[in-house]
Amino acid sequence: MSREPAIVTSDLTCSFGKITAVDHLALEVYGGEIFGLLGHNGAGKTTTVRLLNGLLRPDAGSARVLGLDPIQDGTALRRATGVLTETPSLYEPLNARENLALYAELYDVPPAEVGRRIDELLEVFELADRATEPVRGYSKGMKQRLALARALLHKPSLLFLDEPTAGLDPMATHQVHRMIADLASDNHTIVLCTHNLVEAQALCTRVAVIERGRLLAQGRPFDLIREKKPCQHLRLEVGHVGIETAVDVVRTWGALDVSTRDGMIDFVANDWDGIPDLVAALVAEGARVYQLTADEPTLEDFYLALHAANDPTQLRT
Repeated sequence: MSREPAIVTSDLTCSFGKITAVDHLALEVYGGEIFGLLGHNGAGKTTTVRLLNGLLRPDAGSARVLGLDPIQDGTALRRATGVLTETPSLYEPLNARENLALYAELYDVPPAEVGRRIDELLEVFELADRATEPVRGYSKGMKQRLALARALLHKPSLLFLDEPTAGLDPMATHQVHRMIADLASDNHTIVLCTHNLVEAQALCTRVAVIERGRLLAQGRPFDLIREKKPCQHLRLEVGHVGIETAVDVVRTWGALDVSTRDGMIDFVANDWDGIPDLVAALVAEGARVYQLTADEPTLEDFYLALHAANDPTQLRT
């Protein structure tokens, strides 16, 4: 991942009548990362993507995308970005190869390269054996893979993916996740717009949470989670022999809410970095440590807590 920003916005604002869809938004997305833009439906994610691609003019503020001004350099910018919308429109009477050829022409892909690029993408997205069949007969997962292939046809360095796994079955979702990770490892920058928080935690290098167009938080999922929930619930298995000694060690170390059951010790730790020291102290006292597991807080925990803290009446799940 490059530390050079692919996207920088400052006070980016866009309204539709009395509704402010994007409200003084400040984002920074680094080159080569998977950046999650999180928020429920209506939070401003799609409007933000349109602003960043020069399809809407902001009321105030500024944006630089791949070093370009989306308004002044919109045409050049859109040649360097790919967009996968939540409900991609494909020409369903046409087959996969014909769909890609049509968009290759729209994106001015050099004619001498069109066939080779189409062949490569059909192989990568596992559509080659169905490439001559009308798209109307494709499953939702196949259509989503074809739409992603289409977004990559002109070799963009920046991809905007809007709910790329919405409505997909687990196998198709896994395939799309793998493809997103592969693209990032191939130095593509990806902005993932989603309200699937499990997906965002699994894929994203960093995330931004927006609500009614306002930025509520931005950073690495791990850091955001730890900031909101610094205490950690843990379960320690030491066996019945020596459990009293282990409990004393755990309490001396500073754990809270210590309890025991069936050879297990449950406790709350507020010093995550000190866990290795606790294990070392247990071993030094002769305790046989079989396992130490954490009840990990999730990005969903952080997201719900963040929204509740900002406006409980607007909390949506």
